Amino acid sequence: MKIQDTLTCGDIGEIPSLLEKFSARAESLKTLALRSSDKTVYLVGRGSSGTATLFAKYIWETYAGTITNFVHPHSIFEARKPLNFKGQAVWAFSQSGRSQDIVACLEKLMKWGAKGVAVTNEPDLKNNPLARLAGRHILLSDSKEVPVAATKSFELQLWAVLWAAQAWSGCFNAKDFKTTVSAAARAAAENYGGEALVRKVMGANMLGFVGRGPLNAVAEDSALKFREMAKAHALGYSAAEFLHGPVGAYTGRDLVFLFTPSNKLPEDILQVKRALVERGTPYHIVKPGALKFPFSCIPTDIRMKRLALRLSLAKGLNPDNPRGLNKVTQTF
Repeated sequence: MKIQDTLTCGDIGEIPSLLEKFSARAESLKTLALRSSDKTVYLVGRGSSGTATLFAKYIWETYAGTITNFVHPHSIFEARKPLNFKGQAVWAFSQSGRSQDIVACLEKLMKWGAKGVAVTNEPDLKNNPLARLAGRHILLSDSKEVPVAATKSFELQLWAVLWAAQAWSGCFNAKDFKTTVSAAARAAAENYGGEALVRKVMGANMLGFVGRGPLNAVAEDSALKFREMAKAHALGYSAAEFLHGPVGAYTGRDLVFLFTPSNKLPEDILQVKRALVERGTPYHIVKPGALKFPFSCIPTDIRMKRLALRLSLAKGLNPDNPRGLNKVTQTF
């Protein structure tokens, strides 16, 4: 199978135009991007959508003055007493809008007084129980995502998070969004690292992805895509968490990707690099180039998704439909 023949490659190639289309209607977020009166938001999601909520926490707390909390569905389902969610804003992320546990969780929270916001990639409300329930729907695109591994919908979730922060606090400017679309287009057409990097990844026993702040979310989702598409033993970490134990599992037979917010490595990433050098563990630094942080997270993530796709093909796998996985995973 050639890379251009995969549905995943097609989806990645769509990302820049879909980002641009979302930006054209981002004005609607001024009414849809709900917060509680004390500027607090609760988040719920699974898989890649759950990783997008991690990105949201970093962005909204760092740039938009918004306290952002995670909701774990199991604790909600098992709660012995009603929890006071009166007036609280709950954002539910789901590519399809059909994840049963996410829908059930939001339904219970709304019965306890919460106001819902659904972030999905499904425009047809008949097939989108999450959006119907929430009543406020942030539609990522009208372009259906068929492959199992979320690529374009994940980038659009990150994009929606950035635009929500902009709606709340005006923390960015129009140029930030415009230059990111151009950078995304370059990344979507690039075979990052060439065949040499594919061979290096192929030879690694275990892969690690380490980032700080919003790049922690990129690290987590990059590892997920390598697991899903390429059946690789891959894990994502924050820089601090990696040094608190996981680094001890990495040897000279492994490979760790280091995501940096600037071309000059910050101290926490430098500490990880030093620990890897001491252990003799190979590493690869992924730099942002000229694009401003945190917008550089998007082309960085696109490069990793294409690399996972290339690794999958090099292994003779089907990246669009990995064995044993489903597009909509029901865990409830």
